[in-house]
Formats: sequence, structure tokens, C-alpha cells
Amino acid sequence: MLKYFLLIAGLLPGLFTPLHAQDTTAGPLKWDLQTCLEYAKKNNITIRDLRWSARSSEQDLLQARAAKLPSLSATLTQSVVNSNNANPVVGGFQTQANASGNYGVSSNLIVYNGGFLNNDVKQKNMLLESAQLNVQAAENDITLQITQAYLNILLQKENITYLQELVGSSESQLKLGKQRFDAGSLSRKDYLQLEATLANDKYNLTTAINAHRTNLITLKQILQLPSSTGFDVIQPDTLVTNQAVVSLPEAENAAVSSRPEVKVGELGVKSAEVGLDKSRAGALPVISVGAGLSSGYSDNNDLKYFNQINNNFYQRLGVTVAIPIFANRVNKSNIERSKIQIEQAKLSLQGTKTTLDQAVEQAYISVLNSQAQLEAAESQWKTNQESFHITNEQMRLGAFNTIDLLTQKNLYVQALQAYVQAKYNTILNKKIYEFYTGMPVSL
Repeated sequence: MLKYFLLIAGLLPGLFTPLHAQDTTAGPLKWDLQTCLEYAKKNNITIRDLRWSARSSEQDLLQARAAKLPSLSATLTQSVVNSNNANPVVGGFQTQANASGNYGVSSNLIVYNGGFLNNDVKQKNMLLESAQLNVQAAENDITLQITQAYLNILLQKENITYLQELVGSSESQLKLGKQRFDAGSLSRKDYLQLEATLANDKYNLTTAINAHRTNLITLKQILQLPSSTGFDVIQPDTLVTNQAVVSLPEAENAAVSSRPEVKVGELGVKSAEVGLDKSRAGALPVISVGAGLSSGYSDNNDLKYFNQINNNFYQRLGVTVAIPIFANRVNKSNIERSKIQIEQAKLSLQGTKTTLDQAVEQAYISVLNSQAQLEAAESQWKTNQESFHITNEQMRLGAFNTIDLLTQKNLYVQALQAYVQAKYNTILNKKIYEFYTGMPVSL
């Protein structure tokens, strides 16, 4: 749920504060939301690292399967011994070099070990599934980060458009005020108030442009694009804010059945249960069979090479039974620890489901609240917009009061801010809520 609140908090601070891309000679990249998501899932360093971890888990599984097969190894030893030997015929010592060789092939197979190898394969397969689900969970996290950052940019783009209109309106008002000031029908105080209003509108516009630039850099850094890459986003033709909302029970059921973090928790319980079976196998006998073939020769022997190989040919076949009798409580402690791990895994799964239910419920309430707020903000904005336009028309006709004009303009700007913020809060809250139910994010 903390991630959810951080996402919402990130949208609130800067209604007039956003981001822009750096220009390059080739022109900036212009991506829609889907392109951003696909690029991040493919190139994000954390996600790529998790994919490598999944591949490592795959190798662990292959190794566990191979452990059920017979082992086979070959040995080859070739040596030369140089020594001084006594010569009884001529007396003294004589240097002599002797060559010898030994060759062998051996194989071993575990026939029974209490099901340890079979359970090890099961557990490694679960760990592989968990590793793959961790990749999905990381993709989900970055999807929400990118969606929030993308909507921040769109918010500021729309905000800049409205502020540009306000600056244009203030410039027209100042131009008309200058004519009346020169004609003596407008006091200097009122004229200076019009100048101050234009300066304030330009300041707000500059602040919004700076914020837009910052928001673009934020998204660019989430995408981990090089700093030299120019970047911008594509404005969707329409943004839907009045879609039907899935009921809370339906959303909770969909989230529990589809979210990777829940599946990871369920696999954690199963893996711990298999781990208990592996621990119990440690207290059972291990039966293995082994076989070997070997031979050798020495040039210190008068027989020919192949005759020696044939005479020295050795075959071995044996069965080994290892029975644990007393292991200093190692096996019993392993079994008890495995039972504890099962209970911990169950608690972890319960905690994951509880956290998810709370997050879905919070997202649902946020959607309802933001929709109601948007409806009220839109009504307030339209009313103040119409009133502001009427005041502007009165000014054009000469029947206006500066205080009334500035008061109405402030009300309009406040209503505009509330409407734009409520609009994008509603979109973000809906995307988060729908994403919990398994729906892909799109604009």
C-alpha cells in the first residue's frame, strides 16, 4: 500500500511544476505510454538482472534432474619412474627408467534416498517459477511508476496550455487597459494591477514549463535512457475518465488470482512443505550401486602391453547402504526448522493477501473519491470560466471594475487548478485500480 500512496503523492505536489526533453540534432524521441512500458520491460537493469536470476534457477533445476542419473567418470594415469637399482652382476648401481599406466571407468547411481532427489527437483521447479514471477512483479512495479510519471507530464502539458491562454488573456486586458489609461479613463493603480497580473501569469507559466521539463527527466530516468537522448511523450487524443468501475469484491478476487506476489507466496508454502520432505529423507537410509572397470601395465613386466592389459582387467560391482544411526540431532533439527519455515511461509502468504486486499480497497475508495471530486471540480471550473469570460467581455465594453476582474480571475485559476488535478488524479487512480484486477495499463 505504501507504493500506492507514493504514486498518488507524486502526482499532487506540482500542479504548476513539470518536464521537457533535451534536444538533439536527430530530434527527440516521442513515445506513447505503451512504447515506454515495452522499452522499460525489455531494458530496465533490475528486470534484466531478475531474468538472469531466473536463468540461474533454471540451471539449478537441470542440475537437480541430472542428479537422478548415473554418474560416469574415467581415469587415466601414465607415469615414468627413474631410479638407481643395484646391479649384482657388475656391481654398483645402474640408472633405470620404468613406465607404467593405469586406466579405469567408474559409475555410481543412487537407487534410494528417501525421495530426496525427487523432492529436490520439485522444489527447484518451484523456485524457478518464483524467479519468473519475480520478473513479472518487477514489471508491474515499473508499469505503475511509468504510468504515474507519464500522467504527470500530460497534466503539465494541459496545465501549460491553459496558462498560455491566461497569459494571452492578460496581455489583451493590459493592451485594452493601456488604451484607457492613455485616454484617462483608467487610474494608474488599476493599470499597474493589470501589469502585475500579467507578470504573475507569466511566472506561473514559466514555473509550469520548468516543472514539465523536470517531469520529462523523471520519466526518462525511470526508462534509464542516456542523458544525451532527447525525449518527449505523445499526447493521447482523448483521456477517458467516466468508465464504469469494477465492484470491490470482483476486483479483490481478480487481484488474488492474478497478482504475481500472491503466486510467489503460494509457491513459498509449497516449497517449504517439500523442504520438510527433504529434511525427513535425511533420517532414512541411502542405497547406491557402483561399478567400475580398470586395467594397467608396466614395462617392468616381460609381458607385452595388450597381454598385460588383458591380464590386469578388473571389474567391480557393489551396493552401498548408508544408515544414519546417530547424527548429533542434525536431522531432527532440520526437520523442526522445516516445519517452522512452513508456518513462516503461510504467514508471509497471509500478509501478502492482506496487504493486497487493503491496497485494492484503498484504490477502490480513491477511485470513488476522485470521481466525485472531478465532477464537482468540473462544475466549479465551467461556472467560473463562464463568469470570467463575462467579466472579460464587460472590460472590453468598458463596464468593469478592476477588483472584480482580478477576483474573478483568481477564482477561475483556482477552479482550473482543481479541475486539472482532479482529472489526472481520477485517471491515475482508475489505472491503478484496474491494474490490480489484471487489466493492462493503456491510455
